[in-house]
Amino acid sequence: MMRLNLVLLLAVLASAMFLVRTQYESRRLFDQLEKAGLEEKRVSTERERLTVEQRAQSVPLRVERLAREQLAMRGTTPAITRYVSSKAEPIPVESGAIPAASPTRPKATP
Repeated sequence: MMRLNLVLLLAVLASAMFLVRTQYESRRLFDQLEKAGLEEKRVSTERERLTVEQRAQSVPLRVERLAREQLAMRGTTPAITRYVSSKAEPIPVESGAIPAASPTRPKATP
């Protein structure tokens, strides 16, 4: 009888230790879940802010102003337009040199 009581006592202690460990693990995982939820909200808010900022930065008038001021670009006019004919002029080839690929000549495949 004494052995049975000792075995049952050990089983109860083991069960109690397992229960404490399981509750601790559950609380730890719940804490991680809460932290992950807060991080998700922070990242979502940051993404929305960046999307709004991107829209503000890509307004056509702003892009045009930056192109004129920082890149010294200008609008096209017929006076500065250069037209290219569809007929290609022959490319001079030096002796022994391999001609470079041009838009009118297909590249040679090896």
